[in-house]
Amino acid sequence: MLMSNALIPFIDLKAQYQALKPRIQQRINAVLDHGQYIMGPEVRELEERLEVLTGARHCITCASGTEALLISLMALRIGPGDEVITTPFTFAATAEMIVLLGATPVFVDIEADTCNIDAALIEARITPRTKAIMPVSLYGQSADMDAINAVAARHGGIPVIEDAAQSFGATYKGRQSCNLSTFGCTSFFPSKPLGCYGDGGALFTNDDALAQACREIRVHGQSRRYVHTRVGLGGRMDTLQCAVVLAKLERFDWEIERRLEIGQLYNATLDGLGISRVAQRPDRNSVFAQYTVFVDNRDAVQGKLKSAGIPTAVHYPLPLNLQPAYAHLCCPDCTPMAGNAAGRVMSLPMHPDLSAEGVARIASELAAATGH
Repeated sequence: MLMSNALIPFIDLKAQYQALKPRIQQRINAVLDHGQYIMGPEVRELEERLEVLTGARHCITCASGTEALLISLMALRIGPGDEVITTPFTFAATAEMIVLLGATPVFVDIEADTCNIDAALIEARITPRTKAIMPVSLYGQSADMDAINAVAARHGGIPVIEDAAQSFGATYKGRQSCNLSTFGCTSFFPSKPLGCYGDGGALFTNDDALAQACREIRVHGQSRRYVHTRVGLGGRMDTLQCAVVLAKLERFDWEIERRLEIGQLYNATLDGLGISRVAQRPDRNSVFAQYTVFVDNRDAVQGKLKSAGIPTAVHYPLPLNLQPAYAHLCCPDCTPMAGNAAGRVMSLPMHPDLSAEGVARIASELAAATGH
């Protein structure tokens, strides 16, 4: 039983490691024994496992989720003068990769309740320069991908790239996140639903030509050794990190089930207390990469929870169109829902080893802190 002043971990990677320690060590030792640290056999093994898990024809692992976005954009030959429609309510990497290629991110506002991009607003922002649409599956829940794909199809088959850095393992209408559009890109950053012990990522596609382009781009544009057919980068995922993810796959199904159970317990408890939270749509299962609520006077609430041993986080405190690096790309008030959410969102502890008692304590302290 948790003591009232005991610290609840925001993400409990230590408990996960203890549960998987023998298998993780076995996997790492196998790499150390064969010594193929770059593009060793675990790389392809992981890709094959993830192809089966998602149903995608191709999985290409890479150095990070950020790299996955960059490689997908490069495979589509996006560059100066092009536009990519995306959300301002996300981590900077989403827009950053667009800008690094000389293209322009076009920000579309979000749904007030899910914080995902509002698919109904995308069509009005399409121009002849639109070369891709990049929705983000925020907090572990896919955006409305069918609606987004339909808009893209009406405009000549614009490629759609799902930024699924937070939603690997989630489903949308029974289909796996990362296999919902032209590309799906995910991250294996340690805090993600499926994480490694450093940086890592993967991209998914059902297009053979795009998959080949991505494989070449991640190894400096090589079609074979020292034959460079295109401009690329050093974007490989380390063999050791692939080994860690392979070990973690052994309890991933259980972790997804636990995330769903804990998320639903949070929902029922907080709804009963009248505390506003991010909504989940009935046609999709979130993996609750974060469990996020809406609060007023956030700084004060966070301070009270910290004093009670409950850590919190804010994903994200400022929309990208208000960030200094991107403010010139969009008017300050053109995404009001994103601006409102940024001032009110607060994420609570969420991980597969969180107990029902922990959820009850967090909810009780949150109710006291917010006056519910």
